[in-house]
Amino acid sequence: MSIKRPTPTLHDVALKAGVSTATVSRCLNFPDRVSTRTREKVMNAINDLGYSPNFGAKAMAARRTNTIGAIIPTMENAIFARGLQAFQEALRLHGYTMLVASTSYRPEIEEEQIRTLVGRGADALLLIGHDRDPEIYKFLEMQGVPALVVWAYDPTEKRASVGFNNRAAMKEMATEVLRLGHRNIALISADTAQNDRARARLEGIQDAMIDAGQDPADLKVVETAYGIENGAIAFEQIMTAAQRPTAVFCGNDVLAVGALRCAREMGIAVPNDVSIIGFDDIELAQVADPPLTTVHVPHRAMGQSAALALIGLLQNGEPLRSIEVFAKPVFRGTLARAAPTAP
Repeated sequence: MSIKRPTPTLHDVALKAGVSTATVSRCLNFPDRVSTRTREKVMNAINDLGYSPNFGAKAMAARRTNTIGAIIPTMENAIFARGLQAFQEALRLHGYTMLVASTSYRPEIEEEQIRTLVGRGADALLLIGHDRDPEIYKFLEMQGVPALVVWAYDPTEKRASVGFNNRAAMKEMATEVLRLGHRNIALISADTAQNDRARARLEGIQDAMIDAGQDPADLKVVETAYGIENGAIAFEQIMTAAQRPTAVFCGNDVLAVGALRCAREMGIAVPNDVSIIGFDDIELAQVADPPLTTVHVPHRAMGQSAALALIGLLQNGEPLRSIEVFAKPVFRGTLARAAPTAP
């Protein structure tokens, strides 16, 4: 009786060739970007193992699996949960299934996941934000797989998106904070170099400072990974500096809750001693103590609109177009007028 050999995987090829899985993917999809020697090692490993990069060949030939991939930066907090729930609900009503992958905010992982989902026959992809290697978009176009950007709306971008203007939303909040007399302000942010949403929020605060006659270079910025503990560490760093700010903006509510916790541990009263502002308005913001002033993002409306846009394209050939939803400030207990400075 013959024993069926296990189906070789991309990881098996990478191990045999002595390269990374990303290099194997690049060799298969962009061979001109790989050296001849590396390409030969990878192709020899593929031939020796009998590896086939085409998952679900029949489904791919038909170009329909009724599956849509959603690749998000993290599953560790609720930032994307509400929008994805609405996205999935709308897909299900039209006979589609959602597959979710998480990148940990690492571009190389996102690239692998995009290629894997395409290889498994995803009819379309949902991607967070615009920032990524242009070669990824070229790959998707070559494969005939449409991609829709969400959580960002930028009128200067040609690629279709369903989202909100991060820069304008944060500027609106910052304008109100400055109107309340805050002049020494700080920001706890994610890495702005590879995150267009974080970068736009920083720029929104700078825009408001310019309008108020302030030098945006005076904004104190601490960049860190998203997380409650990271927010606490960054807040302590800011508040132990020589000159304390009277208001601290946070790139999302998770960082802001960390800042709130640290303020309590340091004996700093919020909002009397310092105001703390978040972004997203997830449920955590409402149960924080005190409840968090933040920017409300219409997550469900965004997720539902994105699903309907992709369904319209796949079922009726309707071209993707950008749809703007609007994020608005929500004022709660962590924002107050700046205390007057001592003479």
